[in-house]
Amino acid sequence: MLSGCYSFTGTNISPEVKSISITNFNNASGQGPSNLQQFVTEDFKDYFQRNTNLRILPQAGDLQIEGQILSYTFSPAAIQRSDIPTGSNIGLDQAGANRLTIVVQINYTDTKNPTNNFDQSFSGFADFPPSLDINQISQAQIRQITERIIYSVFTKTVANW
Repeated sequence: MLSGCYSFTGTNISPEVKSISITNFNNASGQGPSNLQQFVTEDFKDYFQRNTNLRILPQAGDLQIEGQILSYTFSPAAIQRSDIPTGSNIGLDQAGANRLTIVVQINYTDTKNPTNNFDQSFSGFADFPPSLDINQISQAQIRQITERIIYSVFTKTVANW
């Protein structure tokens, strides 16, 4: 009889692994929308539920993900020189876009195979027009960034690509 890993959705999960627990994320950055940690936590759970056959448990899963949001920063990106003279300056450097970057720290525990354990940060970003203020960024736009982070974590934890 053959034993090994099964793969239905691009995952590589040992047959003895039946559950995953994803604890509530903490927003250590102190930045972002007030519900940022809530929707990051729920999006992680939803993604793993949609893409694996694992049961989602509140704690003590065969696989365990603990996470915190380390940073939520809005900074200029795509700096360009303005051709418009300003006083004694030929031109000013200005942002051609603004970038929102989110960094999440993940502590992953595989109780069935501890050699898979890791503690690592993952980041994602998106660029926005310079006219857009950080307070004007929608939850949907923020979720585009967190979806990239979730995919990276998923790939490292259960897809093993």
